[in-house]
Amino acid sequence: MALLDMLDKDLIKVPLKANDKEGVLKELVDLLRESGKISHSDTLLQGLLERESLGSTGLDKGIAVPHAKTDQVDNICIVLGISEKGVDFEALDGQNSHLFFMIISRPEQTSQHIQALSEIAGISRTDLCTRLRSTKSPEEVMSLFQEDKKE
Repeated sequence: MALLDMLDKDLIKVPLKANDKEGVLKELVDLLRESGKISHSDTLLQGLLERESLGSTGLDKGIAVPHAKTDQVDNICIVLGISEKGVDFEALDGQNSHLFFMIISRPEQTSQHIQALSEIAGISRTDLCTRLRSTKSPEEVMSLFQEDKKE
């Protein structure tokens, strides 16, 4: 399944308002709750913070992939937040993160979870990352993913 097929424009936040790690996670979890995908945002937020305490999910090239597993979702959900300024997410390269792909899946969805991580890692090697950082709306984000899929 392509990353585009896992994205939902209702789960894209452009721009993120938060300026710290916990704020970003809260903003993305709130979007998931507002969309009706989960009902207990505090529980999920706590799970994400616990995962971050084990080691940052900030990768390199401005990408972070916070993730958690929960029984609250029916299927894997990817929530994408974009920060123009960037947020210190303790990334591997020491740079601020701008693209936040939060992956929430059921405990038994290990293969889908790994596939989503792989898809996200794949875009870090393309110019799509740079183009996504300058988007202004969820519709624009979806359009860029559709263009990228055609290439």
